Amino acid sequence: MNVFEEEKIDCHCHVFDPARFPYREGTGYRPEQQEIGTAAQFVRVMDAYGVRHALLVGPTSGYRTDNRCLLDALETDEGRFRGIAVVDNDIPRSELAALRRAGVAGVAFNPAMEGVDLVLGAGALFAALADLGMVAQIQVAGDQLLALEPWLARQAAPIVIDHCGRPDIGAGIAQPGFQALLRLADSGRASVKLSGWQKYSAGAHPYEDAWPYAHALLRAFGPQHCVWGSDWPFLRSPERLDYGPLLTLFEKIVPDARTRRQIQWETPRRLFGFDARGTAEGAGSQSV
Repeated sequence: MNVFEEEKIDCHCHVFDPARFPYREGTGYRPEQQEIGTAAQFVRVMDAYGVRHALLVGPTSGYRTDNRCLLDALETDEGRFRGIAVVDNDIPRSELAALRRAGVAGVAFNPAMEGVDLVLGAGALFAALADLGMVAQIQVAGDQLLALEPWLARQAAPIVIDHCGRPDIGAGIAQPGFQALLRLADSGRASVKLSGWQKYSAGAHPYEDAWPYAHALLRAFGPQHCVWGSDWPFLRSPERLDYGPLLTLFEKIVPDARTRRQIQWETPRRLFGFDARGTAEGAGSQSV
């Protein structure tokens, strides 16, 4: 059985439907043309490649805290999708619980675009996420995680780090930010997305300079704390990307079929609660 035939969950993708859900005013980047991908279009991609479920990540670009497009996809294709929303740090707990009931498994933070203070000012939100059984998904770049490490160590919410931590590809495995990510594995409540190669590789497909980082993360976290994502529909990609080649690339990076099944199926089912829509009071996603 090859990677196209295996059961899969895509744990990092976005939907954009500006015709039905216009972009929020003032967002820093507004996807257009080939970057736009609706939920209906993505379902066709999923069906073509044997992807059973997907985690839809609310984007900082275009929508930010406007989650209407995300929630529409969760309602229309109930059971197929789970969501990660973008919210304000002072969101009332009742609104966060309502998102949980709608199929939202966690909240996204994007220090890579908005700075580390976004996370450092979210203590009450992290506490609410922990209480509701939701994850905190964090996208950092370079050495940002080093600044966040002591603060994150004091939080109870499960943590998911995006795109291998987006290391500085020229600084090597020993760079401080990446070492902070490897140490995060010791907490037992953190997971990492093996994804986004094009965001930090210095080369073109197959991004071989990114492979050592993926292998180091897999050794540190183990497949029980790693998931895979395509990053569809590939915003700001430096070159053309297609879904099929990304799947075959992951097969090369993780050649063992049992390990791939853990990463692409078993871990995301547990982590993001794809078996059932959870209640507002902590059911659903398990400890990371």
